Amino acid sequence: MSALDSEGLGQLLETARGTMYFPLIHLATYTGMRRSELCGLRWKDVDLLHGTVSIAQILHCLRGGRIVLEAPKTPKSKRLIGLSPDAILALRSYRDMVEADQEQRGSPFTSDRLVFSKPDGSPLLPNTVTHAVGKIVRRAGLSGVTLHSLRHSHASVVLQEGVSSRTVADRLGHSNVVITLGTYSHLTPGVKEDAAMRFEEALHKAKNRATETVG
Repeated sequence: MSALDSEGLGQLLETARGTMYFPLIHLATYTGMRRSELCGLRWKDVDLLHGTVSIAQILHCLRGGRIVLEAPKTPKSKRLIGLSPDAILALRSYRDMVEADQEQRGSPFTSDRLVFSKPDGSPLLPNTVTHAVGKIVRRAGLSGVTLHSLRHSHASVVLQEGVSSRTVADRLGHSNVVITLGTYSHLTPGVKEDAAMRFEEALHKAKNRATETVG
């Protein structure tokens, strides 16, 4: 499993800026969404007012090139992901650009349109997206990083910032928090020690309160 730290992610985003894949890479970085979820995302699944993305369908390309859109495979995969202000601004700017492009083409913008698609609205092939992101990664001077690495990178950064494993599991759509703990336990080496210290601090506070009451 390869993952970038916050500096590496910033370097990748700067390199991707100005390319057609910047909005997709930005959202992948800020949410940890899977490739199938990014490719299957529709504008009606994006709530820019409340700052959320709903994972309601995924996209797969079968042998022979047939595109399949279907519901997420597990109940946990079907979820609501909160967006940060930067992610909201990036999506809003991108949507304005898509709407302007559609108006110029004389084609109405609809909420059923895929967020990340070809100019005519047809789906992007997942493998094409992976190869395109790989080229941008290499241009950024990074190695061993793939589109899926952005999912691991997102999880790594938020866990190291102290976000709970349960919250990260819900955000990534893991079916069980055990998966999250098993995958990223090496990123939180101080969790056990921190829990012990917090317990001790709680007892000390209770003891001090008791002493003050007696006094």
